[in-house]
Amino acid sequence: MDGSGYSGGAFGAFSMPVYSLYEATHAALGPARALSDATKAYFLNPGNPFSHTPWGKSVAAACEVFERVTRRYGKPAFGLDTTLVGGERVSVREEIVWQRPFCKLIHFARAIKAQRRPDPKILLVAPMSGHYATLLRGTVAAFLPNHEVYITDWEDARMVPLSAGSFDLDDYIDYVVSMLHALGPDTHVVGVCQPSVPVMAAVSRMEAEKDPYIPLTMTLMGGPIDTRLSPTKVNEVAVEKGLGWFRRNVIAKVPFPHPGFMREVYPGFLQLTGFMTMNLDRHVDAHKELYFNLVRGDGDNAQKHREFYDEYLSVMDLTAEFYIQTVDTVFIKYALAKGEMTHRGKPVDPGAIRNVALLTIEGENDDITGHGQTHAAHALCPNIPAEKKAQYTQMSVGHYGVFNGSRFRAEIAPRIADFVRSNPRKSDVPKGGNLVALDTKRMKSARPRLDRPAAE
Repeated sequence: MDGSGYSGGAFGAFSMPVYSLYEATHAALGPARALSDATKAYFLNPGNPFSHTPWGKSVAAACEVFERVTRRYGKPAFGLDTTLVGGERVSVREEIVWQRPFCKLIHFARAIKAQRRPDPKILLVAPMSGHYATLLRGTVAAFLPNHEVYITDWEDARMVPLSAGSFDLDDYIDYVVSMLHALGPDTHVVGVCQPSVPVMAAVSRMEAEKDPYIPLTMTLMGGPIDTRLSPTKVNEVAVEKGLGWFRRNVIAKVPFPHPGFMREVYPGFLQLTGFMTMNLDRHVDAHKELYFNLVRGDGDNAQKHREFYDEYLSVMDLTAEFYIQTVDTVFIKYALAKGEMTHRGKPVDPGAIRNVALLTIEGENDDITGHGQTHAAHALCPNIPAEKKAQYTQMSVGHYGVFNGSRFRAEIAPRIADFVRSNPRKSDVPKGGNLVALDTKRMKSARPRLDRPAAE
């Protein structure tokens, strides 16, 4: 599974605007979905004798599958109401601490004792690549017990009126800088997938400007820092098609009556088509398995399917200018890797980064961000001291497994936590001791955790 948002798919010309065609098709299927829901309810009614027969169960299962593959999935909720802190379960509430037209910054405030030593502060930059920030629900949940977690909640572009202005890659970088200013200089920033490039660009510019609000650490996970290395299908599509193809085939105007009426976007449903076609057989098999699980009455596996696809099929629109600029900068020109990227006309030079510790994480089987693409960040940052650099490749996981799932919880999240605590703000270092050195020694002696990057 992926959340890249960069797969082009195969979309030709339509006789009517593609977005309007999608809306019309969805509306036309409305009566069929209503009939399907009614039929499912009839055959699941315990008072109906057919509900206990294989035929009745098959009809109900088919109706559910039909409804699920034709519905429009809304934005999911994080649903993280509690967490464990020091062995005690505490309540968690979401609060918006920073807001702009295209993004809100959500803080997961934990009801912990005031006298408790403050936990490290993490800014989790979620991908703005088709899926909502809730795709990182598991990532947030893993960090909550031992960190103050903040996450970027990007807005669906079709819900942002034209009067709010445009939003491109330069604006994205500005947003990251502004959020780091809002959170203060004791923040640890984590970029998951697509944000790796703008996060590195933001930190590079902040270091070049001697910004006092630079983060303490920068963790990049499954990010396309240098897509020339081990190119994947996503990378090849971008190069093969060229920028003009994307402008002609995947950009559409938001139709009435959405608030973003007439805004040019890369629609979420086209992104989802790209996601699905990359692993179409897997998705078809998953829905077949859902049908058979429903017929067999295997509620646990059916619920797992529902939970995953409720999230995976929930997509949002991206502004056209952000999408096109990102494809051009990251996948066609390799601007960051070649030292040619700019922000507001000023060069983005990762070599300016000297004080921010760097951790990169990749997945062995990642078919979205190829091997070495994220670790390439180390070669671009030669002025970060070796003791403040680390990289890790998680075996037996794909793109999604880099930031979610059992291996993330058991292997990756603890490594990030170790790295964060090994690079504290100076006021957290005990007198007469070097907390960074002590933690690094513990990390190496306890079990192999992080590899230092090869000498540049």
